[in-house]
Amino acid sequence: MHLTVDLRSDTVTKPTPGMLEAMWSAKVGDDVFGEDETINALEAKAAAMFGMEAGIFCPSGTMTNQIAIKCFTQPLDELIADQTAHVYRYEGGGIAFNSGVSTRLLEGYRGIITAEMIAPEINAENIHYPHTSLVVLENTVNKGGGSCYTLNDIKPIADLCRDKGLKLHLDGARIFNALTHTGDAALDYGKYFNGISVCLSKGLGAPVGSVLLADKETIKYARRIRKVLGGGIRQGGFLAAAAIYALDHHIERLKIDHAHAQVLGEELRRLAWVSNVIPVQTNIVLFDTVEPAAVVLAKLAEKGIKAVDTGKHRIRFVTHLDVHPEQVEYTVKVLKSL
Repeated sequence: MHLTVDLRSDTVTKPTPGMLEAMWSAKVGDDVFGEDETINALEAKAAAMFGMEAGIFCPSGTMTNQIAIKCFTQPLDELIADQTAHVYRYEGGGIAFNSGVSTRLLEGYRGIITAEMIAPEINAENIHYPHTSLVVLENTVNKGGGSCYTLNDIKPIADLCRDKGLKLHLDGARIFNALTHTGDAALDYGKYFNGISVCLSKGLGAPVGSVLLADKETIKYARRIRKVLGGGIRQGGFLAAAAIYALDHHIERLKIDHAHAQVLGEELRRLAWVSNVIPVQTNIVLFDTVEPAAVVLAKLAEKGIKAVDTGKHRIRFVTHLDVHPEQVEYTVKVLKSL
């Protein structure tokens, strides 16, 4: 018997019964007027968790990232990021379109960059050069196979940014996966970042939304930018209630997703048709195939397993709360049979 196992992304999760109940009973109002009690509660809760002053709820992580870049830069500025960064590769050219900013790309290890790499790329004050104003980190790194920054990695970067007068933003698309792996405390992140985007619709399992965290003045301006981008949600408390439920109930269970990813990674390393497996840290498994990835994906699809390619010979699996132990066992059996 074939099972269906969706390993394409952790964005494919559906609300749990408890989450649906929380959504159904949410108190709502007009958020553009600041009157949605549940959105207000979510923003305050997320800000407190990360030691930040304030937050703003948005429909997507792309929007929170793009708002942050707009808040922290001016046209003709330049930001520094790894060449794999989501803000650069997968946000539709928004850095240039929304903010008029150029990008200095670095070659980090699995998307992880260091203060030593950043320092020589900060432009001197010269009319020929764009003004370097922002550094963007991503945690975990999607293209790095869920690789993580620790706070020990981040502190020297934050120190450098303060010394050079740069802002530091975190694309925390899977920040709770990173915290689960490293054991670092969310509360300590506020010491180092000017802005933090926290995605709620990936591993945490909420249906929609991310929160941008920063100081009160930045969030005040962010509300103006969100309005310009069409991001006002009005009675969005139904969505915020799902996010609050996720923060209360779905963080601790992320270690299950990580364990499932480890099982898949260990099995893939044994297979002759797999040429390489990137070390698994969190819930993303990247592996290279001898045959073209499209050929392998077609074979997996015939058995009910959905995945995506990230290169001609590279496939990505992502575990999440809708992937259960019996589905992992089934996937292992299918992998062995190919």
